[in-house]
Amino acid sequence: MEEAKQTGKKPGRKKNAPKEGVKKNLLEIDGQTIELTERVVSMARVAKVVKGGRRFSFNALTVVGDGQSYVGLGFGKAKEVPEAIRKSIEDAKKHVMRIKRKGSSIPHEVIGRFKSARVMLKPGAPGTGIIAGESVRAVVELAGIHDILTKALGSSNPLNIVKATLDGLKQLGSIEEMKARRGIPLPVLFGNYAKQRRDEKRKALAGAAQGAAAPAPSAPPAN
Repeated sequence: MEEAKQTGKKPGRKKNAPKEGVKKNLLEIDGQTIELTERVVSMARVAKVVKGGRRFSFNALTVVGDGQSYVGLGFGKAKEVPEAIRKSIEDAKKHVMRIKRKGSSIPHEVIGRFKSARVMLKPGAPGTGIIAGESVRAVVELAGIHDILTKALGSSNPLNIVKATLDGLKQLGSIEEMKARRGIPLPVLFGNYAKQRRDEKRKALAGAAQGAAAPAPSAPPAN
């Protein structure tokens, strides 16, 4: 202790070591440890009317994710705001799920539904960014999606919108999964769609060219 006082350094702590009491938000899932980031989507004060008057409490809606592939939703209620947020984060950790991605976007277009809310999720080209509202943005950002087009339809309730977004993300699948599930090759799976579209365009262009080359009908002679 005397040496520590003379040097002016605190004993028991190494240089560049983390401060005591600072803990990372870690979670063990699928045999690996991931670090989660939480974001509060909405806070609301609610009241319960009882015989003696009103009892106020707070609701917290929180989304957690690792920014790669895992995301979860949690809901908490308590008499104080910090406690409500803590409960919602703990609830979100219990509902973390893994989603399918394709690069920085999603594999295909999908529509998620929950009650009266519908959310359309559409893949975006690299550099598109996240075109979404506050509730949908919180989910897709923490899920690691950086290029996506979205549109929320129906209900504007943040809880319904977030759950509809998660429902859409659950439906995502890759081409390989669909091929293995149905047991058919890719040309049969897509039905030679690209070839059919090329043939239709060629016929349309040929018809337009013939119509332009045909002579105009002559006017009938005047009486």
